[in-house]
Amino acid sequence: MPARSLLVVGSLAFDTLETPSGHAADELGGSATYFSHSSAWLAPEVRLVGVVGKDFPKRHIVEFRDRGIDVSGIQVEGRGKTFRWHGRYGKDMNNAETVSVELNVFGKFEPKIPAPFRKSPFVFLATGSPRTQRAVLSQVDRPKFVLADTMNLWIETERPALLDLVHDVDGLILNNSELLQLSGEPNVVAGARWALAQGPSVVVVKKGEHGAMLFTEEAVCALPAYPLERIVDPTGAGDSFAGGFMGHLARAGSVTMQEMKRALVYGTVLASFACEDFGLRRLFGLSNREIESRVEEFAKVVSVDLDGRNARRRRK
Repeated sequence: MPARSLLVVGSLAFDTLETPSGHAADELGGSATYFSHSSAWLAPEVRLVGVVGKDFPKRHIVEFRDRGIDVSGIQVEGRGKTFRWHGRYGKDMNNAETVSVELNVFGKFEPKIPAPFRKSPFVFLATGSPRTQRAVLSQVDRPKFVLADTMNLWIETERPALLDLVHDVDGLILNNSELLQLSGEPNVVAGARWALAQGPSVVVVKKGEHGAMLFTEEAVCALPAYPLERIVDPTGAGDSFAGGFMGHLARAGSVTMQEMKRALVYGTVLASFACEDFGLRRLFGLSNREIESRVEEFAKVVSVDLDGRNARRRRK
């Protein structure tokens, strides 16, 4: 279904993870990895562009394909190694200490978008250099909706390029502290208004255990996080949230406010699953039935009308 296909460009990695729940080494990770495995539960077609080294096992390529993800955009650099990250979490699971990072082949990543991918109507620019994200924009053909992610590193080191990129995308997604850092404003609402004035029509703010907020010029929507009794590993939760969000929009083929509210619900639910085990283990073991069951449960908690009808009338 090319009219509802979803393109993601970003990192594939190996993660070493330390949390109060334990330790896991060489877990498959990376922003594009979490995003694609989450969005593939919803989007009719997910197209992945990234770079890996000679050490990337073929079994992981098979795992992508088994989820229906088109991997023809993965570039294999035979002379280098795959991006690696080692993170440690303490009791505050909202913040990770970076123990070590090895960019390896990702450090010189120059994305090449395959010709069939260039007409993808939905595009997610996973966190990376805004110059790399700009290179992706130059290769796609008038997409319907482009959402860009960023992080504190690029805000600090490539702010002019980042602001130039923000001007040309439809949506911006970032966490609470990154928004305040980028905008210089004292709170999220003021920061979101500032960001909207830079060009995008949608700003999504990830607030970790406190949920997420969506801002447009006309409306604001805020949702709590899905209540989890135990969090094993929050790595990739933000990218899984973005995957659920964009996956639903691609499935709906629409970016109306109503569909974006629904997308927030799906994003929140996919992020909650990602936190229940190390790396992608929980996402691998999911089923559509589990996802929809949790979506319905969460929708009741937050009173989101998924069917577009008055919930009170439906119960009568």
